[in-house]
Order: sequence, then structure tokens, then C-alpha cells
Amino acid sequence: MNNMIFFLFIILLSLSSLQIQSQTIPRNISIFILAGQSNMAGRGGVYNDTAKNITVWDGVIPRECRSNPSILRLTAKLEWEEADEPLHADIDVNKTNGVGPGMPFANRVVNRFGYVGLVPCSIGGTKLSQWQKGQFLYEETVRRAKAAMVASGGGSYQAVLWYQGESDTVDMVDASVYKKRLVQFFSDLRNDLQHPNLPIIQVALATGAGPYLDAVRKAQLETGLDNVHCVDAKGLPLEPDGLHLTTSSQVRLGQMMVEAFLAIPNSAELHSGFSVLVLFCLFFL
Repeated sequence: MNNMIFFLFIILLSLSSLQIQSQTIPRNISIFILAGQSNMAGRGGVYNDTAKNITVWDGVIPRECRSNPSILRLTAKLEWEEADEPLHADIDVNKTNGVGPGMPFANRVVNRFGYVGLVPCSIGGTKLSQWQKGQFLYEETVRRAKAAMVASGGGSYQAVLWYQGESDTVDMVDASVYKKRLVQFFSDLRNDLQHPNLPIIQVALATGAGPYLDAVRKAQLETGLDNVHCVDAKGLPLEPDGLHLTTSSQVRLGQMMVEAFLAIPNSAELHSGFSVLVLFCLFFL
């Protein structure tokens, strides 16, 4: 009799565990796609350790970037886990990652959407030409974005957050065709995600790696596409390298992107279920 009670207890415990596990699987996903270069993925708090001759992250996490059980991210293995900084640790594996705008953005919208998911897809040092349809980075981004929906049992895309272009300020040709490539990228991404009017919130560059910063910024500010909204990072404090935003600047940028997103009609409506932030961030260092 005691053995029977014991086995019944084990069965009930197992069923309880399965129920808890099933409840943690995100459903009805609202997907936010965050894309860009190193500043989107995060270099806040990253510095050169001259004593060891390596680049390290200081590990400082502001309260705006804190972890939350309701904020998840899709790992490199396409599995959900609780999100924490640095978000791109297992994605941009050849770089040192720090604080970016993803977590402050997520923490601002999580109460509106119930759950937020982050899907980092960023690789450093790449140009916009490497993000055109048919290129590895583009196809990998679409694959991970679609996998986020599959892993959660379905959902809908809500917006793209995009911050890229520093690498395209180096060469005159890249800068001159940046607008054409950017429009093509946005259009292809919308088409492949089957969301022709997917809201896009992009960041006008704060800095550039070359002399054609103004040309790229002009293209970003004047895409001419419907439902593309731009926030300007120019003037935000930079790390000593003069290229990357500081931790406090990343927090501010995330808040600016939230403000732009919530200004879109109907974007502030409360959704039940899960919101996914897909991060595509290109690093140039």
C-alpha cells in the first residue's frame, strides 16, 4: 500500500512538472525584430584590458536591463531561456558583447505584452551588402525569426528594430547605394515574414567608421517607405573608442525606440501571450 501511494505521488509530481513546463512555453507570439550593428547588439561597458591585452565587459547591468522571468531569448540552438545581458554571447561568438538596447526595450514593453522574447542574430563587422536576400546573414535571420514562431506555437510579428550602417561609412560606393540596399532589405524582410506593412523602427547613426557618415545618415532619415520610423542616436555619449554607445546611452536608446514604437497607432494595445524581439546586430569591431 505504501509503495502504491509512493508511485501515485511520483506520477502526480511528474504530471505537475509537465504542466508547469507547458505553461512556460510561449504562445501567441508578438515578435519584435531588432536589427543593426554592434551598437544594437551592445558594446556598453566593453573596454580594453591593457594588462591582459584583451577586450572585456565590465559586467555592470543597470536596473533597466535587469532579467525578468517574462523576458526570454532564443539561443543559438533555437531554445528559449530567460534573457540576460549580454544577449549575443552565443551568437556573435568572436566578439565581446555588453549592454545593448534590447533589454531596456523589453523591460519597458513587457507589462503591455505579458511576455517578451529576444531573438539575437547579430554578427560584427558586416556591411549592409551582406544582409541582402540570398546572403548568409539575411537567410539566417529569416530562419531564426521563423523558428521563434515555431518554437512558441505560432504568433505574429510586431516590429523590426534596426540599427546598422557604421561599416558602410568607410567606402563611397557603399554609402552611395545605402538607401537602395536598405529599402531592398526592409522590403525583402517584410515579404519573407509575410508582413508587408511590418513596422520598422531604425536608428540614425551616432558615429561612423569612415568619412561618409552624413551620406548614410541621410539615407536612414529618408527611406520613403511607409511605416518606417527613425530615432536619432546622434549626440548620445560614446565609449572611449568613439564608436560605441556607453551603457547609459544604450539604456536611453532602448527607451527612445520604445517611445517610437508606442507612437504607432494600435501598437500600445495590450496583447496576451508572448512578444519576441529578434535582434539582428552587425558589429564592426
